Amino acid sequence: MKTESIKLGIVTEPSGAHLDLYLKSIGNCQGIGQVAIADTSGRSFEAAKKVLGGAHLDLFLDYHEMIKGFKPGMVLITLEPHHSPLLIETALEANCHVLSEKPACVRIEDFDRLVHLAKLRQRHLMLTLANRLSPQVKKAKGLVQSGFLGKLYGANLYLIADQTRLTKRDYQRSWRAIKTQAGGGHLIWLGIHWLDLIQYISGDRIRQVCGFSENVGGQPIEVEDAAVMALKFEKGMVGTLQSGYYLDRNYHTQIAIWGSEGWLRCDLMADMPMQWYSTHSAAPQGIQFFSDTTDFLSNQYLPLVQAAVNAARDLQEPPITGDEALHVLKVIFALYRAAETGSTQIVS
Repeated sequence: MKTESIKLGIVTEPSGAHLDLYLKSIGNCQGIGQVAIADTSGRSFEAAKKVLGGAHLDLFLDYHEMIKGFKPGMVLITLEPHHSPLLIETALEANCHVLSEKPACVRIEDFDRLVHLAKLRQRHLMLTLANRLSPQVKKAKGLVQSGFLGKLYGANLYLIADQTRLTKRDYQRSWRAIKTQAGGGHLIWLGIHWLDLIQYISGDRIRQVCGFSENVGGQPIEVEDAAVMALKFEKGMVGTLQSGYYLDRNYHTQIAIWGSEGWLRCDLMADMPMQWYSTHSAAPQGIQFFSDTTDFLSNQYLPLVQAAVNAARDLQEPPITGDEALHVLKVIFALYRAAETGSTQIVS
């Protein structure tokens, strides 16, 4: 049932990722009434008050007390991945919709269980895979859905970040460098975005994976700084992903798709137009260009947080479903198994 506004609870800790962007997004969202933040350390309170103001912000040092006493309609969770499942479960059991920072688990079994719980409670369980709402991604999905690329043949993806961060002692001591706390390295933290996008754009699911997961830079970390994947999709398309920390700074990225009637390629991290070409009878002639005029890159989280709030208010479908989030995580953990065993893995 549609609600006029929703009470939003934030669950975080000092090492929770992207809290500043979440707070900024919440401050600019429509449809949010009272806000509460729970942090057992209390270290996030001043930042929250500075961004959101103190008049409509409740502060809690206990996560469970916030959920029980404040009774939020939706909970935004940004915790270390190994801490996330328990709080997601608590929120779902209290009939709250949940938007969680990815990957939200270090074992696929935990997230699988949470998706089943969300369905039982008829609540949305969403991961913040914010690039889904990029104007270029929407355009690419529209081109595929409209048949301008025809039957999809192949895809080439890469998302490359800086190796520099891995040389910092603070990073090497953080949860991001510890497999039991992070679940993995570059692939589960950054590569997850591109694995989600290729399935979202194509409308197809990855069903087989093989590849490698390595520490090619040799830094003292327990997780991979490089993953290379070969992908096979349910409808027959094949693809590759290069996911790694290789640069000194910034990003190199690409999503390229080829089909029987055309192709497209885009670089979502750069201020460059998407290019596409189609031989479809309804397509314009020659290579076409599509530019983002919405300033999406200035805060990629705002559109997704707004969409999640709208879904919690029953105004629209969720920006990502629990099943979609579960499948992309299954693909990632399947790659880790493939790298360990040397065998292609089936993703159910």
